Amino acid sequence: MQPKITVIGSINMDLVTEANRRPEAGETVLGKQFSTIPGGKGANQAVAAARIGGKVTMIGCVGEDPFGKELLDHLEAEGIIIDNMESVPGVKTGIAAITLAEEDNSIVVVPGANNLVTERMILQNEEVIANSDAVLLQLEIPLSTVVNAAAIAYQHGVRVILNPAPFQKLPDKLIDFADVITPNEHEYEELIKDYSGDLNKLKEKLVITKGGEGIVYYEKGTEIHVPGHQVEVVDTTGAGDSFNGGLAVQLAKGASFADSCHYASAVGALSVTKFGAQSGMPTDKEVNGLLKNGNKEKIEPLD
Repeated sequence: MQPKITVIGSINMDLVTEANRRPEAGETVLGKQFSTIPGGKGANQAVAAARIGGKVTMIGCVGEDPFGKELLDHLEAEGIIIDNMESVPGVKTGIAAITLAEEDNSIVVVPGANNLVTERMILQNEEVIANSDAVLLQLEIPLSTVVNAAAIAYQHGVRVILNPAPFQKLPDKLIDFADVITPNEHEYEELIKDYSGDLNKLKEKLVITKGGEGIVYYEKGTEIHVPGHQVEVVDTTGAGDSFNGGLAVQLAKGASFADSCHYASAVGALSVTKFGAQSGMPTDKEVNGLLKNGNKEKIEPLD
């Protein structure tokens, strides 16, 4: 059965400029290439989940502008249900202005319509949330909306997967509502520093992504390491979003936590082998091919 995943979050157009170096203040330099690429953590995760077989509904906002129409068309072409998206007049679609230079990136995000993903929208879509197998959340929309969405999912017994990025201090009640929380290493440090509750209880909800090193999660107090996969890295943008989409689909299918983590790790690994956050996201066939023929390693407790 196709698992029903509801993604509530951001949708942006990434404006990517490649140059040999960044300009100094007041300076103009010639760039090498410019691209417009669909992005936003919510949309990225929705595409990742849809590519591997999830029946994905996206809840979010765009502006009534060319970027908004293009992004909605793109989501629909990926097989994502966009009936619950809103196009807001008088507001610009969110953008991320990205400069790639000197083997690094600089990013300015303008949330635009993403700031209008409100608690009202969540209440209007309560039935969609209630009928989901999993709800996937991030932090590029107002935090109050994320808390409200998690609360409604929790009330209906729907699994909540929270990607705490970009990081901000989480209310304890949001942590309580979440079944799984997926920080990277830096977000993990901030999360445990801020948390005032039972740290051991919190850790049982965590899946910590560590880039090429793989992931770590906790099982009855034991730290478990799932090694990463050896792949040729082209672009790491969206790797974490790919991981979250993969994890949501597998957990919604009823796979074990360990198997879901290993599958999601392969999704994230394959996503870095192509340029662009969404263009590199793999299909289920590709993921299973890596798991079957790649370097699938034993899941081991860490000392």
